[in-house]
Amino acid sequence: MAINLEKGQRESISSPKFTVGLGWDSNSSSTGEAFDLDASVFVLGANGKLLSDNHFVYYNNLKTPDQAVVHIGDNTTGAGDGDDEKIIVDISKLSGDVAEISFVVTIHKAQERRQNFGQIRNSFIRVVDDSSNSELVKYELDEDFSIETAVQFGRIYKKNNEWKFEAVGAGMKGGLQDYLTKYN
Repeated sequence: MAINLEKGQRESISSPKFTVGLGWDSNSSSTGEAFDLDASVFVLGANGKLLSDNHFVYYNNLKTPDQAVVHIGDNTTGAGDGDDEKIIVDISKLSGDVAEISFVVTIHKAQERRQNFGQIRNSFIRVVDDSSNSELVKYELDEDFSIETAVQFGRIYKKNNEWKFEAVGAGMKGGLQDYLTKYN
């Protein structure tokens, strides 16, 4: 049975291989432009920085060099129920210098289209055990991100040789570039 988390809550992840599902629905846009949200993954060392440029996983770089983190692909419409984008994580393949995996969702061309996360609803991140296909944890974001164009939904981090998931729900208004600056 899944554990529904609140912002800031943490839960241990015991499964060595799992899928991180991210989902959202957009309100109708007053700008007349469709929404295109993108999931990005930052694989970080103990210093909180990307291990390498190839450890930034997104629609143009779908996997880390060790294939421990694999993005299933870009969903440009977000249509339908359930996960809009998925990332497969295999902890057994991670190198020992990985300390954190951060999951960020951004709005493509947000400034140009005058869009923000205040126009997005039903956002969530969930972790599903691949061996049993059971949902381990889920975090439904309920904040009103009215000026933010990028949101860190959650992170998986290692503490005392144990992997944990944290429900983050923290936004930035500078889009993906804010997170690239933070993690580089």
